[in-house]
Amino acid sequence: MSVGPIALMLATSFKTNVDVYDVSVPAFFFSPTIKNYETVLCNFLWYEPAHVDYCDPTFGRALVNSLIVGLISTGLTLTIGCMAAYALVRFRFMGRGTVSMTTLLMRMVPPAVLLVPVFGIWTFQYGLDQTYTGIILIYTAMNLPFVIWILQSFIVQVPIQLEEAARMDGANLFQVFFLVVLPIIQPGLAAAAIFTFRIAWNEFLLANALSGRSTRTVPVTIVNSITEYDINWGVIMATGMLLAIPPILFTFVASKQIITGMTAGAVKG
Repeated sequence: MSVGPIALMLATSFKTNVDVYDVSVPAFFFSPTIKNYETVLCNFLWYEPAHVDYCDPTFGRALVNSLIVGLISTGLTLTIGCMAAYALVRFRFMGRGTVSMTTLLMRMVPPAVLLVPVFGIWTFQYGLDQTYTGIILIYTAMNLPFVIWILQSFIVQVPIQLEEAARMDGANLFQVFFLVVLPIIQPGLAAAAIFTFRIAWNEFLLANALSGRSTRTVPVTIVNSITEYDINWGVIMATGMLLAIPPILFTFVASKQIITGMTAGAVKG
């Protein structure tokens, strides 16, 4: 059930429009072509495809926009989230439990509820609509509660004796956090990075409302390519397959960090 739609999307990405609409032939019996991928990636090819009269830079620009938004929002979310989680776990202050529970409750708010107020505030008060900053800030705020919640469970498991030993050796608070705590919670950071990047990469609703012509991400570009006059399913499916590659690579790299962190120190001698 999971592989079926992906296999059908992969097969459609190698079809022409004639093969797509031909219902008399089984879905997986056709003459494959790479024209759809050439149309999508015409800006990145070292040769000029013969069948492409005009090389549309829309997808290339959207791919770069998605990478910028996804990587920067993930970095900001992890940076702020790990510090906030450490403060909630290690520091004693009034209302600590309330703050911790409030961050988790904020995660339960659906993005659709935030669409209208965020669009109004970003557009009419701060002028952040159609900018990278506006999209990155809302993605950071949307993913921050989840990152704080998941990293708290990792920081709690860090022995306090390690931090006390570092303090006795003369390390200050920042050195204890960056040199002692962060290396230990590396699997938690990798897991949080995977989920944060995937959410920022695949999100459509807020990106569609806040992005402009030059800042549209790939999901918005795919939806906008569907018109009432023409639907090029081959190009859309090829774009969808290319859309899945960066999250898979990011997950593969981050998962290796999870395995490295879990097995570090498991074998002695």
